[in-house]
Amino acid sequence: MPVPKPLQLMWALSGLLLTIASTFIRPSLLLPSLNDQGSNVAIESVSVTMQIGAVLLTGCLGGRNAAILSQMAYIILGLSGFGVFYQGGGLDYLKSPAFGYLLGFLPGGWLCGFLAFLRPPSIERMTISCFGGLLAIHLVGIIYLVSTQLPNFSNIQASFWQYSVQVLSGQFLVVCATIVIATISRKLLFY
Repeated sequence: MPVPKPLQLMWALSGLLLTIASTFIRPSLLLPSLNDQGSNVAIESVSVTMQIGAVLLTGCLGGRNAAILSQMAYIILGLSGFGVFYQGGGLDYLKSPAFGYLLGFLPGGWLCGFLAFLRPPSIERMTISCFGGLLAIHLVGIIYLVSTQLPNFSNIQASFWQYSVQVLSGQFLVVCATIVIATISRKLLFY
């Protein structure tokens, strides 16, 4: 069942606000402490922001149109000079290899939203949707960084390591949390 138009607009605005706010939020894990001082708990920061979760959650709850609208608005705001991107904003961001991953939010959110509404919500459906969206984000990001840094293969390799490989484990954790939140939310919202 597709999301009604008024709800799509609400989710698009919510997705924009979530993406902006989540740019500056880093997830953390509670882990048992490895020292000999009893049952202490250590808080470990994960090396990513919550942006991926916001993009995918918008797709899972608002559908493909809400996801793409929210991310178009996010990118336009950032390129207009508002400091909504992780390292600021403005047209100079187009030169950054990280910008390709931001562009990947468009097809990633759209694909996630499309897949999330093909069948009734389930943990399996949300898993396929979210990991499909994450894959699309990384593919666009990799294509962008290769195209902007050719023929300098050492820069391509360093950027690929920094923007894809190093963050993937943290993004998997964010995506897993997003899957659970999206599944429960869809069942509570009855759509």
